[in-house]
Amino acid sequence: MEDALYEIESMRQFAGLKLDRLLDETTILKFRHFLEHHGLGKVLFQEVNKHLEINGLMLREGSIVDATIISAPSSTKNKKGKRDPEMHQAKKGGSWHFGMKMHISVDDKLGLIHSIETTAVNVHDIVSAGQLLHGEEQRVFGVAGYLGIQKRDEHKHRSDVSWYIAKRPGTRKTLDARRQKVEKIKASIRAKVEHHFRYIKHVFGYGKVRYRGLTKNTQRLHLLAAFSNLLISEKHLWE
Repeated sequence: MEDALYEIESMRQFAGLKLDRLLDETTILKFRHFLEHHGLGKVLFQEVNKHLEINGLMLREGSIVDATIISAPSSTKNKKGKRDPEMHQAKKGGSWHFGMKMHISVDDKLGLIHSIETTAVNVHDIVSAGQLLHGEEQRVFGVAGYLGIQKRDEHKHRSDVSWYIAKRPGTRKTLDARRQKVEKIKASIRAKVEHHFRYIKHVFGYGKVRYRGLTKNTQRLHLLAAFSNLLISEKHLWE
């Protein structure tokens, strides 16, 4: 309940709505179900991006790919007595996580999201990269988890792409000063993707899944990605 109230409050602040203008909970729930039933979260995300593209803000020369974990309840204390079958567990950084992943790709200049995929948490980041790249990139940036991406069948034909994938920590320690500086430059470019994860998980309060299954959560994440794009592009829209 607290998570739901936090989300409503964050949305209210984002939309600039006053408390006396808010709709009742039943109306909001019906509207959410309407969006989910018709898959309108993704449609609205695409419409926002069309608006940004018309204003010259959706750039396509370079992409940054990354993923974040969104936790799901691992408890079986529910009506069905089971965990969500579409959520799984995986180990990362020495800790086990149960839930899903949000995979995104942003342009490497303004950092606006152009592609989204969702999977269970145990799906490796590199597997979804093929759905995240639009095919027009000349440059692709990614963390060390994407090492070897250019050798995969869906990418190896792309000889016109420069792949700027981070070295693993152990390898970075052995690099000379010049190459370590290159790694820092790549990291500074990749940092653009983190702004969206901060907005979605901490500003909009979606650090944990709201629903069972990937479909409903995916619809909501598309909507939050659209809001995040608008926030990040706001200063450019008014220039």
